[in-house]
Amino acid sequence: QVQLVESGGGLVQPGGSLRLSCAASGMIFSIDSMGWYRQAPRKQQELVAAITSGHSINYADDVKGRFTISRDDAKNTVYLQMNSLKPEDTAVYYCNAVINAKVRWGQGTQVTVSS
Repeated sequence: QVQLVESGGGLVQPGGSLRLSCAASGMIFSIDSMGWYRQAPRKQQELVAAITSGHSINYADDVKGRFTISRDDAKNTVYLQMNSLKPEDTAVYYCNAVINAKVRWGQGTQVTVSS
């Protein structure tokens, strides 16, 4: 059973930082792209950032320069460093990965940016 387990969400003030982690576990033969999506209340889910197995990276326009995605292939883990957080970044953040040629999702972690 392959699982993605996220951690690192929470409450932070505007301008603050958080680091999300997502670790894959189970019977893993290959991991292709990994990434983060988010869904705010009453909005559609959107891509935040993605990183391929070759470490090519793609960011949503509104997080460029503030968020950094990275991955540690030895640990089967993807990270999202979020700096200069804004209230509009408030959402449930979901980890996504293509593992053994199948798309997998984490359970989601809440990020709330508020004073």
